[in-house]
Amino acid sequence: MAASDFRALEATNRRQTVILVAVFIVLFAILGFGLDYLARNIYFANGRMIGFPILTVFAIIFASVESVFSFYGGASLVLLSVHARELKPDTMEHQIVLNVINEMAIAARMHVPKAYIMDDPSPNAFATGRDPAHSVICVTQGLIDQMDREELQGVIGHEMSHVRDYDIRTMMMIAVLVGGVAMLSDFVYRMWFFGGFSGRDRDSHDRSDGAEAGAIITIAVLLLAVLAPIFAQLLAMAVSRQREYLADASSVEFTRNPRALLRALQRLQQVESPLKRGTAGTAHLFMVNPREGAREDSEGFFANLVSTHPPLSRRIARLQAMLGPAGAAQALGAGAVQN
Repeated sequence: MAASDFRALEATNRRQTVILVAVFIVLFAILGFGLDYLARNIYFANGRMIGFPILTVFAIIFASVESVFSFYGGASLVLLSVHARELKPDTMEHQIVLNVINEMAIAARMHVPKAYIMDDPSPNAFATGRDPAHSVICVTQGLIDQMDREELQGVIGHEMSHVRDYDIRTMMMIAVLVGGVAMLSDFVYRMWFFGGFSGRDRDSHDRSDGAEAGAIITIAVLLLAVLAPIFAQLLAMAVSRQREYLADASSVEFTRNPRALLRALQRLQQVESPLKRGTAGTAHLFMVNPREGAREDSEGFFANLVSTHPPLSRRIARLQAMLGPAGAAQALGAGAVQN
């Protein structure tokens, strides 16, 4: 990849991260404003808003602090949520993984990411961090057990692409901020459902000319509380899908071997068991969807809309096209020998 292309990708991801944080803060402010109205901190009378939106201010401060925390501490939070630990060269297999990460970092001309491991039998991997100098590549024990060295190179090369292109920053921020949106939306919904905001009398307010506006605000806030987590999750899925094809191509660039990733994807296509610690908030980070296994290979508009990753069959077909019929058949044969 040319240096100009890399800088363009980096600039795009920086811009998307800024937009993401801005949308997140605005969303929190709107929900905070709705909470102020439901809690009777503000109301409308004679065309004017009366009261002080204390919860709106608190929501903006909370969103801003969480955004900063997500940027600087998001990677640690993600690793903690999946129960990952630092990968040590305590076995020959673990040393091989560390060697492969070093090799791919050299090929990508980058800092060597820190290595972490999840004690899970399902093969998978992900990368996270705020930039290449503060990046992490995490693999599962299942990936180490089931992949040979060539296949590991393909997988690590894929994750190294996410690091080099600054995908990790946007995807990490999404993972943490989506959780924040879901938490606040759940709070609004629960308080409304259990009558937490119905304690004060508002008859005098309802008789004012702001009653109609207040009713609209109430409905809008409740709808937003229900739809915001869904929208945030769809955003995470869309961002992830767009980056997987590019990361596959970059893996081939780093390894100089399309067969490596092809064989790895073919092996992953056969996996039926999802990760034990796969969550909706972190699913978009992984090499393949950790919650679905082979089931993510479904086609169609709706299936692609609700999936964090493009179908494995499409990713495999693109790599097979690079190899040609003879090379693809050779890769498939090599995979069968390994099994």
